[in-house]
Amino acid sequence: MREFTYLRANSVADVPAGATIIAGGTNLLDLMKLEVMAPDALVDITRLDLNRIEPHEGGLRIGALVRNSDLAADPVVRRDYPVLSRALLAGASGQLRNMATTGGNLMQRTRCPYFYDRRMACNKRDPGTGCAAQGGVTRHHAILGASDRCIATYPGDMAVALLALDAVVQIDGPAPREVPLADFHLLPGETPHVETVLKPGEVITGVTLPAPVGGEQRYRKVRDRASYAFALVSIAAVIRMEQGQISHAALAFGGVAAKPWRDGDAEAVLLGREPSDALFAQAADILLKPARAFGDHAFKIPLLRRTLMATLRDATGLEATA
Repeated sequence: MREFTYLRANSVADVPAGATIIAGGTNLLDLMKLEVMAPDALVDITRLDLNRIEPHEGGLRIGALVRNSDLAADPVVRRDYPVLSRALLAGASGQLRNMATTGGNLMQRTRCPYFYDRRMACNKRDPGTGCAAQGGVTRHHAILGASDRCIATYPGDMAVALLALDAVVQIDGPAPREVPLADFHLLPGETPHVETVLKPGEVITGVTLPAPVGGEQRYRKVRDRASYAFALVSIAAVIRMEQGQISHAALAFGGVAAKPWRDGDAEAVLLGREPSDALFAQAADILLKPARAFGDHAFKIPLLRRTLMATLRDATGLEATA
């Protein structure tokens, strides 16, 4: 590991532009050990007062330093936003959840093996060097939103659930702002090394959730083994039924793109309709229309279709009435 400067911040103003922020460190420290990331300065923000879960405008505010284990166990989250609790419990081990934070979870980087291996070309790690994943082993790579520069996937579970819940990211810095989670992560395009909208000197201070919409919430994760594995495909679904028709549909997907994925057109086709396999297949067709396989992950396309249809059957009760 290379030498670096370590600082502890007492306020957001103490975070210098260009410094790398550390909280739980569950992803960053691994990358530093491998010298995939070699920051000159680390700024520890764990002294900041950002570890509260509290009411916010009819919904909830989650501080950036709230630990994943505390968030998953919070009684309000379990009652009103159970998809979030389920997503958190589906990811990592208990030990990691005890360290990982809300803000750090949003900032975690891809687990693409070519990104981690410094012998391999990677535009995300070293811009302009190429993408060794293309033509390589791509079992865990993207089928949506990828580019010729990068086909890696965002690895998290929490952000997928937050996206289905219409979360908003609170950012402090020279000009405090709020950014819908849907706009926070960026697709690779020509600059895969630019992963979020955060600017130098900015810090995530929290995430807000709107008032709960009711209905049924599901988180379904398909992976190579039963625990401690990243998703091949995951789905967070928030579905509300009224008079036998779907009145609210929010669907977010993980393991399939460089960011948590959501398709408004696939959701819109469900609204005001009675649940049926034909309807769910129509939504899947819309979702998968832009899907593209780059190698041995072509199986993800039919897998995502089957998982979406099974999740929608469950959330709407179609299985019980079929």
